[in-house]
Amino acid sequence: MRKPRKNDREFNAPIPELSLVRGFTLVELLVVVGILAFLIALLIPATRSARPAARRSQCANNLRQIALALQSYEQAYKALPPACTVDANGRPLHGWRTLILPYLEQAPLYQTIDLSKPWNAPANVKALETYLPVFRCPEAVGPQNRTTYLAIAAPNGCFLPRESRRLAEITDAHASTLMAIEAGAENAVFWMAPVDADESLVLSLGPTSQLHHSGGMHACFVDNHVAFLKANTPATVRRALMSISGNDDDVANER
Repeated sequence: MRKPRKNDREFNAPIPELSLVRGFTLVELLVVVGILAFLIALLIPATRSARPAARRSQCANNLRQIALALQSYEQAYKALPPACTVDANGRPLHGWRTLILPYLEQAPLYQTIDLSKPWNAPANVKALETYLPVFRCPEAVGPQNRTTYLAIAAPNGCFLPRESRRLAEITDAHASTLMAIEAGAENAVFWMAPVDADESLVLSLGPTSQLHHSGGMHACFVDNHVAFLKANTPATVRRALMSISGNDDDVANER
């Protein structure tokens, strides 16, 4: 048998493993953790501030969809919907929010509603309990089938009970004439309820109201644009905005 040679022993000797990754020291680990904590602390306020902004944007978009639906209704019937329909005895049946459902991609729901019976009649309870995001501000709390999007229902406003308003009757600038406003939480109503905002309600909305957004409220106008009205908007300006034929565009534009 051949004796092992020196070169054989060198060839068969185990090769030492090389450590390519050095472990973190305690100090280095604490530094990394500290940096991560600092970055997270920077991100949290940005995330929190982004959420109200996103909800405010969605609320404005809801009113924009409502304004477009009202425009589609007007194009179909040559007039805006009445603030509410009434029965033979003059009792309210259904509000304008119900009447524009087909123009909000809610035709199937609209077809389930018995328009000859009141909005809260047993035959209409299922529809009444339906949650429609387009009628609800994302900041709202409470029952999901309530809304704070109210039409301007006044003698010289866009909407009248029982009657439809033709656009030709609106002689003030359409860009400065209110159609609907986002009232405070204390004014929330069932979305099917024929209840809206008269002049006194609009004038009452202010810094002490339970507004969904800091500093004011959204509103949509006859020309379909949506604007944010400050909570401290003067009463004279609000009256001018509500008026459809007050020849007061200069005052309305002071907002």
